[in-house]
Amino acid sequence: MDAVACAVGRIAADGPWVGFAPTLDDAYALIVGDLPGGPRQVETDTRDLLSLVLAYFEESLDPPPDDLAATHGDVGGLVRHVAEREADPARRRLLDEAVDAVDDGLAADVTIARIALALGDGMQAAARLRLRVAELVELP
Repeated sequence: MDAVACAVGRIAADGPWVGFAPTLDDAYALIVGDLPGGPRQVETDTRDLLSLVLAYFEESLDPPPDDLAATHGDVGGLVRHVAEREADPARRRLLDEAVDAVDDGLAADVTIARIALALGDGMQAAARLRLRVAELVELP
């Protein structure tokens, strides 16, 4: 792992946590922790990162470990990272609105709506993250 991970939530009450960490190549990795043998990571795409942000604001996963819990600032940096790298002008506008919502501390439902528009695929964030975790580890 290149940097300290920020946990967004646990897949189940006693299950592994899922989160993100910046990498040395100016990207982010999806991290799954509390696993036998240590944490695992995989490269992410925009959908993964926005799903992590949505799960954070929706509180749709079980609470993460306190010592690794992502902060509002961590999540804001993640949204900004995604927005800065978006090439499509329409999608960039949606992401910029999501950045503004996070930075301005707008109500959670407004922030969630803006991020969901930018994600745009209709899949539930928690469901997407559970699928991604299942790709990395075999859950009971």
